[in-house]
Amino acid sequence: MRSGIIPALPQNIRLKNILTLLHRRRMAQAPPPKRPIKVLMLHGFTQSGPLFHAKTRALEKNLQKAFPAGITLSYPTAPIRLARTDIPFPVSTTSTTSSSTNEGGADAEDDPDAWAWWRRKGDSEPYVYEGIEQGLDKLAEVLRTEGPFDGVIGFSQGGAMAAMLASLLEPTRREAFEKLYEVGGLAYPESFTADTGYAESALHTPLKFAVCYSGFAARGVDTYRGFYEPKISTPMLHFLGTLDAVVEESRSLALVERCEESEGRVVYHPGGHFLPSSQKAYVSALIGFMKEVLHKAEGETKEEESVHNMDVPF
Repeated sequence: MRSGIIPALPQNIRLKNILTLLHRRRMAQAPPPKRPIKVLMLHGFTQSGPLFHAKTRALEKNLQKAFPAGITLSYPTAPIRLARTDIPFPVSTTSTTSSSTNEGGADAEDDPDAWAWWRRKGDSEPYVYEGIEQGLDKLAEVLRTEGPFDGVIGFSQGGAMAAMLASLLEPTRREAFEKLYEVGGLAYPESFTADTGYAESALHTPLKFAVCYSGFAARGVDTYRGFYEPKISTPMLHFLGTLDAVVEESRSLALVERCEESEGRVVYHPGGHFLPSSQKAYVSALIGFMKEVLHKAEGETKEEESVHNMDVPF
């Protein structure tokens, strides 16, 4: 391998992962879109939108350089404010004005500035995600008021939610939910349906991509099968930390397995439970993936428009 292609990586990084990074580096040469794009950023358990923004400023700067036509990152805060009894580890007691306006919490100074898309119930899998409907309704509101979005990037619980969001916006997903609802599955959230006055339609067009850092799938119960059956078709890139002690690798790989296309879309970084926002190899992998799928989507749109504009005798 020619030196200088990617930074030196620890021995525990898999050869397949090195090849993935090389592939993404090549794909980074795909031209960026000529229009501004918009990406939804979903924080993890106990974080908030402003905190996630602060932690990913380096990534934001890199994305702004890579997409010169413009890129907007939107950082909503999850709707469920966590009490100290909900959190199994120490958290900051500071609070922010922007996140304290969400549902579910008093503004006492000693309350943690900690939020979630749902509360996990249970000591082991299968877990129950209490309040997930509330989290989905919050995202529907964001889609309605701040969209449209081209894609979504999520970390940890936000990564799991990013996959669920991408799934919900796929064309046949509502029908899949309705079939599974009859056997105990979660109902398709009504907040994701738009009433046009004539008929119901999707709230938002399908996302062009999703990226999950330390994401995972809900396993072991029929309640959440609608998100994953059929498999998620939205192009998705997965980042896993080889030293992640918070989300087990098997839980993350379960999400990978629930995607239609996973070959070459898993990147391991030599760290723990965090989003590598400044390491060049992993930022390049993200940018390469985004350019690849956006360029492909742009080409498909042009081809579709060309077909519609044809003067055909039928």
